[in-house]
Amino acid sequence: MIINHPLLGPRDISEFVYLGDASLINRPDWQDEDADKQFYEYLYLRNNPAGDHRELWYHEHGDRSWLVVTRNTLTHEITKVEFARDVAVATGRNR
Repeated sequence: MIINHPLLGPRDISEFVYLGDASLINRPDWQDEDADKQFYEYLYLRNNPAGDHRELWYHEHGDRSWLVVTRNTLTHEITKVEFARDVAVATGRNR
């Protein structure tokens, strides 16, 4: 599989490490009233989608950037690659 890095262009998947669902960017606020419930869901509950899925990938053997990769879990086709920091800023999770 090839990941088209936003700065470096097409890179082989062997340069990257998969972390998991990109929703991990949206870490709950520990000060919220129901923080215990939110952290339980954040840590233990995951979807297992068939089709397009946003995932976190780390470019370990490259520029060490975090990427959000939109990949079809059935075909492995990658349709979008974004810097995780840009996704976090866009969703307001840039603390």
